[in-house]
Amino acid sequence: MSNKVDMKDLVALCKRRGFIFPASEIYGGINGFWDYGPLGTELKNNLRDFWWKSMVTTPPLGPDGQPLQIVGIDSAIIQNPRAWEASGHVGGFNDPMVDDKATKSRFRADHLKFFSFDTFDKDGEIVIDIAFDKDDDEEIIIKRLKGMDNKNPKGNLVQLYKDGNYETWNYERLHDNNVLKNTYAPNSKEKGTLTEPRQFNMMFYSYAGAAAGEENKVYLRPETCAGQFLNYKNVLDTSRVKVPFGIAQIGKAFRNEVTPRNFIFRSREFEQMELEWFCAEEDVPQWFDFWVEQRKKFWSAVGLDLTKIHFLDVPKDELAHYSSRTIDFEYQFPFSGDGYDELEGVAHRGNYDLTQHQEFSGQKMEYIDPEDNKNRFIPHVIEPSCGLTRGVLALLSEAYTPDPNRPSGVYMNFTPAMAPKKAAILPLVAKDGMPEIATKLYMELREHFAVDLDIKQNIGKRYARQDEIGTPYCFTIDGDTVADGTVTVRERNSMAQERIALDQVLPCLREKLAI
Repeated sequence: MSNKVDMKDLVALCKRRGFIFPASEIYGGINGFWDYGPLGTELKNNLRDFWWKSMVTTPPLGPDGQPLQIVGIDSAIIQNPRAWEASGHVGGFNDPMVDDKATKSRFRADHLKFFSFDTFDKDGEIVIDIAFDKDDDEEIIIKRLKGMDNKNPKGNLVQLYKDGNYETWNYERLHDNNVLKNTYAPNSKEKGTLTEPRQFNMMFYSYAGAAAGEENKVYLRPETCAGQFLNYKNVLDTSRVKVPFGIAQIGKAFRNEVTPRNFIFRSREFEQMELEWFCAEEDVPQWFDFWVEQRKKFWSAVGLDLTKIHFLDVPKDELAHYSSRTIDFEYQFPFSGDGYDELEGVAHRGNYDLTQHQEFSGQKMEYIDPEDNKNRFIPHVIEPSCGLTRGVLALLSEAYTPDPNRPSGVYMNFTPAMAPKKAAILPLVAKDGMPEIATKLYMELREHFAVDLDIKQNIGKRYARQDEIGTPYCFTIDGDTVADGTVTVRERNSMAQERIALDQVLPCLREKLAI
């Protein structure tokens, strides 16, 4: 199944309607950073609040039918650098990087795919090695190969590709100087311009204090979970929790990505929603399956089609060093083609993190069973972790619905809970007492819901705007409203209309939204 949403159209709508803007756009922008506009902020807050409510305010019932113990924290973005040494980020948070000397482009080497073709020139057999972006689909590959056939007198690269007469290889071969000399970089018209791969640490750093020296070097957190592990003992000492229990957090993280891409999917500043669930080692299988199912329910509840989510049991040779099992939730984003890209992961982190912090800090991380003081252990951790910003992108992608039968040509099919605006109040014309009635209704509804009052412009254009921002219901004030106290209710998806009494708008909206 292919996602039919065109990424360019989605990005254009986000800019046009105030969901997401390029950061510092008036200065030409800055790669990998984005600003959320009025509607994007509402959408993100709706997703964030729904996650927090489902995890902390009203956590799910456990297998025994009792509410889970989950508390929230908000930890500092900058922590003691030793914390990042313990977690392995200072020494091992690296990506392989290559540069194209001709175009001055930079690539993550492991995000490139390399095709090798045995072909012939006038002097005999040659090898042509070509690098593509890993997200390039077959259409893009063939188009580029057609353009490169002039490098080959036989002009048969496309045919060799279609016949499967080529070899694929990974970036590690670029350490071979002969391979380097023979390889075309992505979008390059000459070969031999790629540099040898080198490791690149992705953590942003600064200096805390008056002097800019190594002794004052600090890092912006590359993930949020460290704060939960660092405060594990504080939570135990100050909250009436006992194993099993969870610590939840939503916050910003920063990674100096080599190649930010695909809109807000891979950016240098992003937000995460993470739960660290502490439990006994023998209970891990039960809790792991429990959280996988809970996360499926969450994404379905906010409006994602679960048939567009692939649940990958990550192979053991691809697991993170701390994980013994991870299930990746991979969503079919518009740029994914027929494939999938990561939205969330549920990982069994073992007791790696607490053990590391115990070793580096010298502080005991053991849990002492209050019912048996002799039973002491370092808990294992189940971690459901998802990107808030990736979640926003998934909601935007899911909601984007082309419709040639309406003036806007598209509407955003958000669930009521996620829609930035739940309703709009529209006077038919800006005269004859209609704006006054509309304003009074708006003042009533805004006490209960996020609503929009839109007075000026042609009514059709206002409907089109509300369709594009995903407003589920519009209430139109017209001449009949002035005469008999009724309004027109327009439903977003069907565009169906009905008349109801003005004093029934609030109960009607409550019933329709059911939130």
